Amino acid sequence: MQEATSPSSGPARPSGRPRAADSSADTPVKPVIPAAAAKRANASVIGMIIALVLSIAAFLPVVLMNPQPKSEGYRPDIDVASVARNAADVAGFTPVAPDTGNAFRVNYARWEAGTGSGVPTWEVGYVTPKTSFIALVQTTQANPTWLLQQTKNAPVTGSRNAGGREWELRDTGKGEKSMVLNYRGSTVVLSGAAQLDEFATLAAAVVGSLDAGPAVTVSPSSPAAP
Repeated sequence: MQEATSPSSGPARPSGRPRAADSSADTPVKPVIPAAAAKRANASVIGMIIALVLSIAAFLPVVLMNPQPKSEGYRPDIDVASVARNAADVAGFTPVAPDTGNAFRVNYARWEAGTGSGVPTWEVGYVTPKTSFIALVQTTQANPTWLLQQTKNAPVTGSRNAGGREWELRDTGKGEKSMVLNYRGSTVVLSGAAQLDEFATLAAAVVGSLDAGPAVTVSPSSPAAP
């Protein structure tokens, strides 16, 4: 009599194999870098670091020997009154030396012989407290052509009182403006892109300087009296 067997009977499979296969599928594969390749990679990184350190070491002395300018920037030490006194003999009149205190910085102060324009001028450049620029030009030989050149052909747009005097106001409409004063024998033109309140401050100082000096009665080009 044969013994009955179930359909599932048969050689049993090892119970551990399927689980081992499943666990190997879930485990990430870590690449293995040969020792020689790893050594070359490390050498390249170290070389780059060394090169960077050497570059910084070479550049650092240059930076240290050239310190950055202060936030206020370079301020030339120009004594306008002293330069004006030196120019007086050549000019034939006493050039203005407006006292603006420390509010306005002076970029230049010079006497121009007027070789190109034919009009000799006293010129001073000012940096305003709001870091704009105003150029001062004074002459005893102003003419309409020269005046148009100084004001960049700007039309007269009104007047402005400064220092107790009425200044002619000219505006280009592009930010540039000029204030013009004919007073005590000379013509003073202030030009730049500064705001009108800064123009007025400088203009008042100009009037004060004009009042303090002698009025101009003889221009440099006038013939000497016999």
